[in-house]
Amino acid sequence: MSAKTTALTVLSAALLVPTALGAPAHAAPTPPAPAPPVSMSTVGGSLLGQPGTQVNLLPGAPALPANLTGRSWIVADAESGEVLAAHNAHWRLPPASTMKMLFADTVLPGLPKDQVHKVTDKDMEGVGPGSSLVGVKEDLEYSVHDLWLGVFLRSGNDAVHVLSAMNGGVEKTVKDMQAHAEELQALDTHVVSPDGYDAPEQVSSAYDLTLVARSGLQKQDFREYCGTVSAKFPGLQEAGKPRDYFEIQNTNRLMTGAGGITPYKGIAGVKNGNTTMAGSTFTGAAQQGSRKLLVTVMNPGTAGANSVYEETAALFDWGFAAAGKVKPVGELVPPKSADTSSHGSPAQSHENDPSAAGKDSGGGAGTALAVAGGVLAVLAGGAFAVNRRWPRGRRGRGEELI
Repeated sequence: MSAKTTALTVLSAALLVPTALGAPAHAAPTPPAPAPPVSMSTVGGSLLGQPGTQVNLLPGAPALPANLTGRSWIVADAESGEVLAAHNAHWRLPPASTMKMLFADTVLPGLPKDQVHKVTDKDMEGVGPGSSLVGVKEDLEYSVHDLWLGVFLRSGNDAVHVLSAMNGGVEKTVKDMQAHAEELQALDTHVVSPDGYDAPEQVSSAYDLTLVARSGLQKQDFREYCGTVSAKFPGLQEAGKPRDYFEIQNTNRLMTGAGGITPYKGIAGVKNGNTTMAGSTFTGAAQQGSRKLLVTVMNPGTAGANSVYEETAALFDWGFAAAGKVKPVGELVPPKSADTSSHGSPAQSHENDPSAAGKDSGGGAGTALAVAGGVLAVLAGGAFAVNRRWPRGRRGRGEELI
């Protein structure tokens, strides 16, 4: 064999190697990330209806965190309702278990916490496959208090369905939730299931979830449940023996430090979620000094279970540093029925807790959770209270332009 023939043989063999190894000639193109709608709701202000990041930095204001990947997020002052910055705030996206905030804000006031219910097979119908569960069992009794702990701490869809049954059924509960969303002017929200389980057309937005969280935090029981790190949940009941209990822990990693996340100083809830359609979602409330902030992040583009918490923490850090150094880009609107005729101090009307207004007003003593000596400690239950300040004559701001 000549030298020329040998060279050609070696070259031909080299060219065939990728085919033999099964390597594609061209990598499959990465599908483009979905784009937000060009036109979104303007509830809360026209800037909030525009796609992209909305922020008005004044001199001395810190820059927004780098590398934020959430499809939608918002940073708002929990008391004044001023939106400090937002990104696609009204983009309608699947909410996952953050929908449970609306469920709780709707249903919780109507069910006495000491009411006891014996669970039936019918109560558990419709719990979707792969649902997060707290461990509710048929033919056993649970108090409403137990079930709410299961909803807030373990995001238990089983507990949601039992509470829905006690509220008149899933269908009625969905209608109640939709009506309450409309009362709150959370007009991006369409409720299909009370637990946030993936369903066609079930959507909300970072703006709406923040409105709902703000409403829920007016209620002492809501604050206590969402600010609880761990609790005992009823287990099996054998005849003649004391009932077993097992410990449940909140799935909010900014509270517990699970997954290697550092607990966030001053965190007070509210709710996290994760499904195939929604990705990771989270709405959090935190207080540092007298400043109380709400942050919602929906569907970060980076991989990993911690990304939604990391981006939330970064936005909290920015919000606390930027307070007073930015011009608001919008506001969290009041409910339709809110009285906006005075200078706006619904602190006098704290549902379930008439005394809460005086305890927290301007004092900075309302931190529900604190990090002391590296250990997350729960302070007095329900300490994080939101004193809503409805702007005078702004009740009609809640128009929706889609």
